[in-house]
Amino acid sequence: MPSVEQSIDVDVPLSTAYNQWTQFESFPHFMKGVESITQTDETHTHWKTSIGGVEREFDTEITEQHPDERVAWRSVDGKTHAGVVTFHRISDTTTRLMVQIDWETESITEKLGAAIGVDDAQVKGDLKRFKEFIESRGGETGAWRGDVEHP
Repeated sequence: MPSVEQSIDVDVPLSTAYNQWTQFESFPHFMKGVESITQTDETHTHWKTSIGGVEREFDTEITEQHPDERVAWRSVDGKTHAGVVTFHRISDTTTRLMVQIDWETESITEKLGAAIGVDDAQVKGDLKRFKEFIESRGGETGAWRGDVEHP
């Protein structure tokens, strides 16, 4: 099972970075290949993606969420994947986001892409675009401060 681990420092306070990350419907602004995300309730989202000409739709469930600390999820249908983003205060104005995503490859193309690091580059690029998005705005577009306990 392939895995990606990436991190980035963003020049905004911890709560600003966390609050923006909880605005899942804004992900298409900085995640390449994500066409739309619809939050269906506090712990479920529906994704539409188009990556490398392959279109997919799938649902995810937030399995754990603690304000200013972490958001963890897993897919509940479609492509099998799970991940976690953790938030670390570096200073009053700098936050480190650490991302880990694990998934099952479904085709030879996906297996090859994982083997040569395409997925690592994609996540790294998405984090760079998140940094540009949140820093250029100077603040979050919204926030969800709810707590979801791990089952």
